[in-house]
Amino acid sequence: MSDHAKQRAVISATPQQCFDAITDFEHYPEWAPDIKVATIVAFDDNDRGGDVQFRAAAMGRSTTYTLRYYYGSNPLRIAWRQIEGDITRKLEGEYEFLPIKGGSETEVTYHLAADLAILIPGFVKRRAESRIIRVALENLRKRVEGVVSS
Repeated sequence: MSDHAKQRAVISATPQQCFDAITDFEHYPEWAPDIKVATIVAFDDNDRGGDVQFRAAAMGRSTTYTLRYYYGSNPLRIAWRQIEGDITRKLEGEYEFLPIKGGSETEVTYHLAADLAILIPGFVKRRAESRIIRVALENLRKRVEGVVSS
């Protein structure tokens, strides 16, 4: 059974700037410390990252997984689903970017559902998911606001 987690943050940037940072996959290692390598292995029909393979640090070890990204018709949302992974059976998520304050700021909502292939206590897993989301949103904020203020 997979656990679900959700968290929101406000970022001082437009939804498009947030979306651009999230879809710039190959630069994740510059601002997401747990991501060691991100490689686009397939593009969608609009030349955006479709399937992206990641090598990341997770729970004291290295993990490799490939996510398939879905853009849909709403440019303020991006979702993904794992298609391969070594320590995860399921990894699904979504970012939503809602313009606020006339569009100069963005409320970012991050949804995550994960199911590990290894057994760990539920409270440890929930703590890890919460940390993953919190750190991801904070790093996104630093990346986008750093780009905006440059």
